[in-house]
Amino acid sequence: MYKPTIAVVGRPNVGKSTLFNRIIGERKAIVEDTPGVTRDRLYATGDWLNYEFNVIDTGGIEIKDEPFQEQIKMQAEIAILEADVIMMIVNGREGVTNDDLFVARILQQSKKPVVLAVNKIDNFEMRSDIYEFYELGLGDPYPVSGSHGLGLGDVLDQAVEHFKNIETDVAEDDSVRVSLIGRPNVGKSSLVNAILGEERVIVSDVAGTTRDAIDTDYHYDGEHYKLVDTAGMRKRGKVYEATEKYSVLRANRAIERSDVVLVILDGEEGIIEQDKRIAGLAHEAGRAILIVVNKWDAVKKDDKTMKKFEDQVRQEFQFLDYAPVAFVSALNRSRLSTLFPLIRLANDSHKKRVQSSTLNEVLADSVSMNPTPTDKGRRLNIFYGTQVSVGPPTFVLFVNDVELMHFSYRRYLENQLRKAFDFTGSPIHIISRKRN
Repeated sequence: MYKPTIAVVGRPNVGKSTLFNRIIGERKAIVEDTPGVTRDRLYATGDWLNYEFNVIDTGGIEIKDEPFQEQIKMQAEIAILEADVIMMIVNGREGVTNDDLFVARILQQSKKPVVLAVNKIDNFEMRSDIYEFYELGLGDPYPVSGSHGLGLGDVLDQAVEHFKNIETDVAEDDSVRVSLIGRPNVGKSSLVNAILGEERVIVSDVAGTTRDAIDTDYHYDGEHYKLVDTAGMRKRGKVYEATEKYSVLRANRAIERSDVVLVILDGEEGIIEQDKRIAGLAHEAGRAILIVVNKWDAVKKDDKTMKKFEDQVRQEFQFLDYAPVAFVSALNRSRLSTLFPLIRLANDSHKKRVQSSTLNEVLADSVSMNPTPTDKGRRLNIFYGTQVSVGPPTFVLFVNDVELMHFSYRRYLENQLRKAFDFTGSPIHIISRKRN
């Protein structure tokens, strides 16, 4: 299912980030207890009137060493490329400014639907101040207060109204969708070309969002794969790829469309924080994951180099301890044969189902080896468990009190399930519910 995207756009100091937080309800998909995941406030998920959608906070995109108005322009253009609906924020206390007019002209040229939100209208008496914003030519202005949450419902009503014109259903087929994500210049496109054995243009010539990317068909050992490359779009040179946070935004869009995600690292340069941020997106989304170390040809090696690098990966990506690691060179096309067996393994794990009887036998054995925790004299009782979904495998455990299921014990049970059923390459979710 394709999720529509709302981009929050406007000049500095109009309250974009405050409204962004209001829209997403301060909810983030990353579990607080998950170690090693770097958080990013640029991109999140919201919901309204039975619609789930992505939200971009363009205030988080910083393009250094650029004139102030040029920076505003780049942020607006990034939003136009990625968004289905644009929410322009203006400051109701300051009135229309030249920068507001500048942004409005850019948005008008985009032909994308725009919802105009006049922020900092904190009481009813101030609503008379919004009418001057008709000057922007973006339709009706809607008064909101990011600090108090007033009027946000009206703005979101208008935004999701435009979703009705967006095709959200993606045609189903039997192919395995594999996306390649990573920061700029780690060799994502080169790796796609090396796999295909030819130079291919991955992204459509039609300017637009990552949704317009061409999914490249590939057959390996009798199975059908679709390769989704996030690296192909070079709008106006490399200005957008120079923005690291933008690579996070683009990776998220590709992850939505994937069964298996290849997190590409630069073996020559090593691991940086941006790698963890991007990998965390795939982990949050619950996709099957394979860590691929590219440019291995450029690394000076001895018989211990690969083991040392893998140990470093395990240390830096503790939240991906289930993901296999592959070492390849797109330049020399070496070790590429190791990728697809691991992709198949991860995809099979991601879709694996476990019979309830077998699951409960493993749970019983796990509890007998390591009894459930107690708190203030009360012991956690696990009555039974069942698998409720795949992609990733998700298990519901019915217990006497969900507060007694400590994170450490849930982690122990996850490890026991992995030992019993081998979920290599796939996250698994364990949910506690009180038995009625």
